[in-house]
Amino acid sequence: MNGFRYLKNVTTLRFNPERCNGCRLCLQVCPHGVLEPAEKRIKIGDADACMECGACARNCPTQALQVKAGVGCAGALLTGWFYRTEPTCDCACRSAAPVKTK
Repeated sequence: MNGFRYLKNVTTLRFNPERCNGCRLCLQVCPHGVLEPAEKRIKIGDADACMECGACARNCPTQALQVKAGVGCAGALLTGWFYRTEPTCDCACRSAAPVKTK
């Protein structure tokens, strides 16, 4: 699923740098490399690659990362991708379909 994209700017991923202790566990568990190292902390690098799995937030000891895991567009697209069905979610972007990038 490298290069997986759906819609821009719809992820629920949020980062509070003031809470980050720099442990970088999130970098190890993110399956899409959404997060990047930044000096002594991390930063959100490619938010549109976030599939809202929640691994980063569940592994953050300081709760610097928040994401509504398995919801909205990302959850619908992943379910559609796995079950080969038309993705549907509860927002206005029902016609969205994943777009593969290089």
